[in-house]
Amino acid sequence: MAPHIGRRLRKGAATTAVAAVVMAALTASQAPGFAGTAPDRHHDSAGETPTPPTDAPIDGGSSYHTDLPPLRKPGKPGASIDLPGLPDGVAAAEAGIPATVLDAYKKAEAALNESKPGCNLPWQLLAAIGKVESGQARGGRVDAEGTTYSPILGPVLNGNGFARITDTDGGAYDGDTTHDRAVGPMQFIPSTWATWGRDGNGDGERNPNNIYDAALAAGAYLCANGRDLSVKAHLDQAILGYNHSQEYLATVLSWFEYYKKGTHAVPDGTGVLPDPDKVGSGSGSGKDGGKGDKGGNGDKGGKGGNGKDHSGSGSPTPLPDPTPGGGDNSTSEPPTPGSDDPGTPTPGTPTPEPPTPGTPAPTPSTVAKLKAVGTTELTATAGTEFAAKPRVRAETTDGKPVPGVLVRYEIRGETDARFPGGATRVTAITGSDGTATAPALRAGETTGSFTVRATVVGRSVDAADFPATVKARPVPQADALARTDDKVLKAETGGSFADTVAVKATYKGKAAAGVAATATMITSDSAKADKPTQNDKGPYFKDAKGQPIRTLTALKTDANGQLILPKIYTDDQTGTFLLRLTTAGGATLTIELTVTQPAAQETTE
Repeated sequence: MAPHIGRRLRKGAATTAVAAVVMAALTASQAPGFAGTAPDRHHDSAGETPTPPTDAPIDGGSSYHTDLPPLRKPGKPGASIDLPGLPDGVAAAEAGIPATVLDAYKKAEAALNESKPGCNLPWQLLAAIGKVESGQARGGRVDAEGTTYSPILGPVLNGNGFARITDTDGGAYDGDTTHDRAVGPMQFIPSTWATWGRDGNGDGERNPNNIYDAALAAGAYLCANGRDLSVKAHLDQAILGYNHSQEYLATVLSWFEYYKKGTHAVPDGTGVLPDPDKVGSGSGSGKDGGKGDKGGNGDKGGKGGNGKDHSGSGSPTPLPDPTPGGGDNSTSEPPTPGSDDPGTPTPGTPTPEPPTPGTPAPTPSTVAKLKAVGTTELTATAGTEFAAKPRVRAETTDGKPVPGVLVRYEIRGETDARFPGGATRVTAITGSDGTATAPALRAGETTGSFTVRATVVGRSVDAADFPATVKARPVPQADALARTDDKVLKAETGGSFADTVAVKATYKGKAAAGVAATATMITSDSAKADKPTQNDKGPYFKDAKGQPIRTLTALKTDANGQLILPKIYTDDQTGTFLLRLTTAGGATLTIELTVTQPAAQETTE
């Protein structure tokens, strides 16, 4: 039957024991990369636990695959503990890493060697984590761009045996709007991806289901906090930050050492798949909620390894899922909506053959069309978030919903509207109802029309387009203007007014902030006209060069709706003059300005 890597049951006691044995063997052997002080080499037996990083954990304490590398005798007299074997013979199959996946790991190493040279990130560490988290993206079932043919989802993080993490992405990545689930070949929880997501293949998109993006993001996470991964303590700390479990640490380190001994590329889709019976769960972290080992006592967890045969299958042919009610108290839970796990087949149902290498894995239903649902025309004001999110439904030819479909949303056209993180392309996953919703789209300052196009990743299905329009910001208006004081404005010729002119604009009784206003010195005989005439004598303002001007534009009220005019000067004309203020919205105010001769120039009859 098709591989069920998506199913990850809780760890069993046997798995824990095997992982502990391998960890002890690695540390005792002082294998390359494990040399250090005695406490470092024996921190398990000494009771010392490396401190996890302060960053949010990547997978939320989710489950992981506990398959171990092929083992061989160390060849020392009296030795009885097997060690990770050299990649030869049967072991050579396990040393094969799918070509695209291997390329992603090496490119992530190269990128981080440039951006964080002090981290000393080895690509083999990414390969070890990728093996444990997703079996190298389900044996390399990825397209030419490195995106998985179908989503790889971890268990629902609802606190039942794993951490409890309520939904943080609106189901955009994991198809679950209630709780989060780890996503993609490197198993990021959506909230962590929001911080650490990277564009590893240069397509302008940060997609946790893409091995290039996920590998680069995982590398950046492992290198955080100035860690040097050539230092054993830093290496342990980084791995525990991924999943805070000593068994997880031991499993990753065993694959890390194995891959350092030699690997080779194999065609995509032909990598060795993990044993679905050999899974474990992290201990969880205190800040994330429930402990992962809660229920990992063998009563409810899946079967662990038996500690006898860890030679690797040498073949990509998957093992069947546990039978409901089978031995070792294993359970077969119904698939969660949106999961890539189709569940255990009904007895008598033909078992599908594994996919041909290099072709997409089969899905229960084929997507025939994308249908826009909800609001299909998107509008927003410049600088604000669009009220509606693009949403589509994946359907079969007869209109039935198709869950677990990767839908890509792309912004097309001249616009500075963007998805979160400044992205122009994002990927969402259809849920059990066949719908996938894009993250919130935010308008920039560019007004006009553009299109958001939804397409199915890896399939030729007609796109669904969402016309989008960004409107200009509304112009703040005022329907009333009033002076903030009642002082008589009086000055002498050849001088200036001692008091400033301060006004307040309101709209429907409330302060009108940001309202554009104009101040003009007008002639008395045009005061009642719709368009009064600017005066050419009497009081005036000064421009930036100190020259007289009698009209000021580009004035704007402050946050409290107030406006204070610049200093007003007088020429040699005496009399009563008028200052007219107008605002957007039609509010006007006329103020009298009185100019007299200086007292020393007054004459008596």
